[in-house]
Amino acid sequence: MSRPVLTGILDAIGNTPLVELCHVMTEFGSRVFVKMEKFNPGGSVKDRSALGMLLERIRDGRLVPGRSVVVESSSGNLAIGIAQICRYFGIDFVCVVDAKTTRQNLALLSAYGARVEVVRTPHPASGEFLDARLDRVRELVATLPGAYWPNQYGNPLNPRAHRETMREIAEALDGRVDYLFSPVSTFGTLRGCAEYIAQHAMDTTVVAVDAVGSAIFGQQPTRRLLPGHGASVPPALLDPACADEVVHVDDLECVVACRRLVQCEGILAGGSSGAAVAALWKIAERIPDGSNCVLVFPDGGDRYVDTIYSDDWVGEHFGEVAHLWKGGPSGVPSALVTAG
Repeated sequence: MSRPVLTGILDAIGNTPLVELCHVMTEFGSRVFVKMEKFNPGGSVKDRSALGMLLERIRDGRLVPGRSVVVESSSGNLAIGIAQICRYFGIDFVCVVDAKTTRQNLALLSAYGARVEVVRTPHPASGEFLDARLDRVRELVATLPGAYWPNQYGNPLNPRAHRETMREIAEALDGRVDYLFSPVSTFGTLRGCAEYIAQHAMDTTVVAVDAVGSAIFGQQPTRRLLPGHGASVPPALLDPACADEVVHVDDLECVVACRRLVQCEGILAGGSSGAAVAALWKIAERIPDGSNCVLVFPDGGDRYVDTIYSDDWVGEHFGEVAHLWKGGPSGVPSALVTAG
């Protein structure tokens, strides 16, 4: 069956594939599906958030092409999603990043014509780059004519966009979603999915996948190597009641899961996607046989080739750990429990 012709690239946002994993957990008694958000045109789930926060403001006249300027703090996927949308509509975009932003993401922002401001010093009080970036955003919004700050961390349009994500998942599985694993950062994806689940009285256990060293659920914030999930400060959108369970995953567990995914499934997944798989591994024994488990895969692995998929980088940070994903059965790695 042929696909319809889309009117512009932004019509390609959403309706991403739901793919069943066939090899990475062969001994698991339930089915595992992944929502492949890398197939959004900007390459991640953040395309949905960006479009939700900007399109509403274009429609109500607060964002005017040629006059307005969008200002946002982001070092990764949301920045790229916003840059694409702003370029499409002819709206200027100033992106505030920090010194940890990858060269690849900086190059992508430049290609879309975004103006990038790099914050090189952490906030003097908190020691966090995020707080310093947000301070700079507030300064820019106060001084730039026509400035609009989407504020992904506190904008209700962010989670609202992800009610659609959950609708797509539910309809694909005829409403039978027993477990949903969602990596968390701004809390937009999980909260939007949870709101849809509650609104439609679905019997779904919502599992928040957070990073070890993330402050979202009250842990002491510590240095993390991989971006994409976790946060150094709890986001304004946080509603702990949206999650039935929280699983924390460390950097090495993400690496192992990503490497096992590409080995067993041919899926080059991003760090937070690997975290979702690792979270499922951690609680797999408690999941009743015959369940449908859905994992949100926020992005792909192409932006992690210099980290997760680099043997040199992995060796530098974790030592010789290839045995954790090479060879053996394609079930849960037995050494994963001690790896973290």
